Amino acid sequence: MTHNQGITPRFQPEITPSVEELEAQERRLVFRQFTHDDAWALGSLLVELARERQAPVAIDIHRAGQQLFHAALPGSTPDNDDWIARKRRVVERYGSASYLVGTRFRAKGTTFEEAARLDPGTYAAHGGSFPITVEGVGVIGAVTVSGLPQLQDHRFVVEVLEQFLDR
Repeated sequence: MTHNQGITPRFQPEITPSVEELEAQERRLVFRQFTHDDAWALGSLLVELARERQAPVAIDIHRAGQQLFHAALPGSTPDNDDWIARKRRVVERYGSASYLVGTRFRAKGTTFEEAARLDPGTYAAHGGSFPITVEGVGVIGAVTVSGLPQLQDHRFVVEVLEQFLDR
């Protein structure tokens, strides 16, 4: 495979998405509705793909303060549940993906931890939590993954949301 085929060779660093690219993902990945059944189906798809890849992740879906789905796959730990809660709180507070929030701070030459004035034990602007946005309503919850490096957590959630919404 060559680089022209869209595959990044292992020895090259991953390209970090820009604020604009991340904002475009949020505009594109919007639900018409989001029910308990949708949470189960989305969570099940996340689990299916994570199992195929043997990803040691924990998966969580929250809507309006209620946990609708949770799964902990082999290799995940209680720390992943703590990361999920901290990343989800960023989505709930800012209405944007946890990775996008962190990227916005880095784009301003600072970090979330330095500039947000929020307890890092409660909030983490690391990749892996993505807002559940409903058309005409706004952000109603979050889908969160923890267990991979933060950009991979983010990309995994985005990939599965794209598949789910294309159905």
